[in-house]
Amino acid sequence: MERGTTLFLKAAVVLIGIPFLALCVFVVPEIADFMAELYPDHTYLRYFVYVDLYATAIPFYWALYQSFKLIGFIDKNQAFSEFAVQCLKQVKNCAFAFGGLYVLGLPLFYLLAERDDAPGIILVGMVVIFAALVIAVFAAVLQKLLKEAIDIKSENDLTV
Repeated sequence: MERGTTLFLKAAVVLIGIPFLALCVFVVPEIADFMAELYPDHTYLRYFVYVDLYATAIPFYWALYQSFKLIGFIDKNQAFSEFAVQCLKQVKNCAFAFGGLYVLGLPLFYLLAERDDAPGIILVGMVVIFAALVIAVFAAVLQKLLKEAIDIKSENDLTV
Protein backbone atom coordinates (compact mmCIF):
# COMPACT_ATOMS: atom_id res chain seq x y z
CA MET A 1 0.00 0.00 0.00
CA GLU A 2 1.19 3.49 -0.71
CA ARG A 3 2.86 5.37 2.09
CA GLY A 4 0.58 8.39 1.65
CA THR A 5 -2.57 6.35 2.17
CA THR A 6 -1.37 4.84 5.42
CA LEU A 7 -0.09 8.22 6.56
CA PHE A 8 -3.58 9.61 5.96
CA LEU A 9 -5.09 6.75 7.96
CA LYS A 10 -2.67 7.31 10.84
CA ALA A 11 -3.53 11.01 10.86
CA ALA A 12 -7.23 10.15 10.83
CA VAL A 13 -6.80 7.86 13.84
CA VAL A 14 -5.02 10.63 15.73
CA LEU A 15 -7.64 13.18 14.70
CA ILE A 16 -10.41 10.88 15.93
CA GLY A 17 -8.80 10.77 19.35
CA ILE A 18 -8.51 14.54 19.81
CA PRO A 19 -12.26 15.40 19.92
CA PHE A 20 -12.90 12.49 22.27
CA LEU A 21 -10.18 13.81 24.58
CA ALA A 22 -11.78 17.26 24.43
CA LEU A 23 -15.12 15.70 25.36
CA CYS A 24 -13.51 13.95 28.31
CA VAL A 25 -11.83 17.11 29.53
CA PHE A 26 -14.58 19.68 28.96
CA VAL A 27 -17.97 18.00 28.53
CA VAL A 28 -17.94 15.14 31.04
CA PRO A 29 -17.43 17.42 34.07
CA GLU A 30 -20.26 19.64 32.81
CA ILE A 31 -22.57 16.64 32.47
CA ALA A 32 -21.63 15.43 35.95
CA ASP A 33 -22.22 18.87 37.46
CA PHE A 34 -25.53 19.16 35.64
CA MET A 35 -26.57 15.76 37.01
CA ALA A 36 -25.71 16.95 40.53
CA GLU A 37 -27.82 20.10 39.97
CA LEU A 38 -30.79 18.07 38.76
CA TYR A 39 -30.61 15.70 41.73
CA PRO A 40 -29.34 17.78 44.68
CA ASP A 41 -30.33 15.06 47.16
CA HIS A 42 -28.32 12.48 45.20
CA THR A 43 -25.05 14.23 44.44
CA TYR A 44 -23.30 10.87 44.35
CA LEU A 45 -24.79 10.40 40.87
CA ARG A 46 -22.09 12.79 39.69
CA TYR A 47 -19.47 10.13 40.45
CA PHE A 48 -21.39 7.47 38.56
CA VAL A 49 -21.36 9.78 35.53
CA TYR A 50 -17.61 10.29 35.91
CA VAL A 51 -16.92 6.57 36.28
CA ASP A 52 -19.11 5.52 33.38
CA LEU A 53 -18.03 8.15 30.88
CA TYR A 54 -14.34 8.09 31.75
CA ALA A 55 -14.34 4.29 31.74
CA THR A 56 -15.48 4.39 28.11
CA ALA A 57 -12.30 6.28 27.25
CA ILE A 58 -10.15 3.26 28.09
CA PRO A 59 -11.51 0.86 25.44
CA PHE A 60 -11.88 3.74 22.99
CA TYR A 61 -8.23 4.74 23.14
CA TRP A 62 -7.06 1.13 23.28
CA ALA A 63 -9.00 0.46 20.05
CA LEU A 64 -7.42 3.54 18.47
CA TYR A 65 -3.98 2.29 19.51
CA GLN A 66 -4.70 -1.14 18.04
CA SER A 67 -5.91 0.51 14.83
CA PHE A 68 -2.70 2.52 14.69
CA LYS A 69 -0.69 -0.70 15.12
CA LEU A 70 -2.73 -2.39 12.40
CA ILE A 71 -1.98 0.46 10.00
CA GLY A 72 1.70 0.06 10.91
CA PHE A 73 1.52 -3.63 9.99
CA ILE A 74 -0.08 -2.70 6.69
CA ASP A 75 2.75 -0.19 6.16
CA LYS A 76 5.34 -2.95 6.68
CA ASN A 77 3.51 -5.33 4.31
CA GLN A 78 2.52 -7.57 7.23
CA ALA A 79 -1.22 -7.13 6.80
CA PHE A 80 -1.70 -10.89 6.46
CA SER A 81 -0.19 -11.88 9.77
CA GLU A 82 -1.38 -13.17 13.11
CA PHE A 83 -0.47 -9.79 14.61
CA ALA A 84 -3.06 -8.10 12.39
CA VAL A 85 -5.66 -10.69 13.42
CA GLN A 86 -4.87 -9.98 17.09
CA CYS A 87 -5.24 -6.23 16.52
CA LEU A 88 -8.66 -6.76 14.94
CA LYS A 89 -9.65 -9.01 17.83
CA GLN A 90 -8.65 -6.28 20.28
CA VAL A 91 -10.64 -3.68 18.33
CA LYS A 92 -13.68 -5.97 18.38
CA ASN A 93 -13.37 -6.54 22.14
CA CYS A 94 -12.91 -2.82 22.77
CA ALA A 95 -16.00 -1.97 20.72
CA PHE A 96 -18.05 -4.47 22.72
CA ALA A 97 -16.67 -3.07 25.97
CA PHE A 98 -17.38 0.51 24.86
CA GLY A 99 -20.95 -0.37 23.97
CA GLY A 100 -21.38 -2.34 27.18
CA LEU A 101 -20.25 0.58 29.30
CA TYR A 102 -22.76 2.82 27.56
CA VAL A 103 -25.47 0.20 28.18
CA LEU A 104 -24.55 0.33 31.86
CA GLY A 105 -24.78 4.13 31.70
CA LEU A 106 -28.22 4.23 30.08
CA PRO A 107 -30.02 4.44 33.45
CA LEU A 108 -28.01 7.59 34.16
CA PHE A 109 -29.01 8.99 30.78
CA TYR A 110 -32.60 8.10 31.57
CA LEU A 111 -32.47 9.97 34.89
CA LEU A 112 -30.93 12.96 33.15
CA ALA A 113 -33.49 12.93 30.34
CA GLU A 114 -36.42 12.46 32.71
CA ARG A 115 -35.58 15.41 34.92
CA ASP A 116 -34.43 17.68 32.09
CA ASP A 117 -37.32 16.63 29.82
CA ALA A 118 -34.94 15.85 26.97
CA PRO A 119 -35.63 12.38 25.52
CA GLY A 120 -33.03 12.98 22.81
CA ILE A 121 -30.31 12.19 25.34
CA ILE A 122 -31.46 8.57 25.47
CA LEU A 123 -31.55 8.45 21.68
CA VAL A 124 -27.96 9.72 21.50
CA GLY A 125 -26.89 7.05 23.98
CA MET A 126 -28.58 4.37 21.91
CA VAL A 127 -26.94 5.63 18.71
CA VAL A 128 -23.53 5.38 20.39
CA ILE A 129 -24.32 1.81 21.48
CA PHE A 130 -25.47 0.90 17.96
CA ALA A 131 -22.33 2.43 16.42
CA ALA A 132 -20.13 0.45 18.81
CA LEU A 133 -22.02 -2.72 17.92
CA VAL A 134 -21.59 -2.07 14.19
CA ILE A 135 -17.85 -1.52 14.65
CA ALA A 136 -17.55 -4.70 16.71
CA VAL A 137 -19.38 -6.79 14.10
CA PHE A 138 -17.36 -5.24 11.27
CA ALA A 139 -14.09 -5.97 13.10
CA ALA A 140 -15.25 -9.56 13.75
CA VAL A 141 -16.01 -10.06 10.05
CA LEU A 142 -12.66 -8.58 9.04
CA GLN A 143 -10.91 -10.74 11.62
CA LYS A 144 -12.55 -13.88 10.26
CA LEU A 145 -11.77 -12.97 6.64
CA LEU A 146 -8.16 -12.15 7.49
CA LYS A 147 -7.76 -15.42 9.39
CA GLU A 148 -9.13 -17.36 6.42
CA ALA A 149 -6.81 -15.49 4.04
CA ILE A 150 -3.83 -16.30 6.27
CA ASP A 151 -4.85 -19.96 6.34
CA ILE A 152 -5.16 -20.06 2.54
CA LYS A 153 -1.80 -18.30 2.17
CA SER A 154 -0.05 -20.73 4.52
CA GLU A 155 -1.69 -23.66 2.70
CA ASN A 156 -0.44 -22.34 -0.62
CA ASP A 157 3.07 -21.82 0.81
CA LEU A 158 3.14 -25.46 1.93
CA THR A 159 2.12 -26.83 -1.49
CA VAL A 160 4.86 -24.95 -3.35
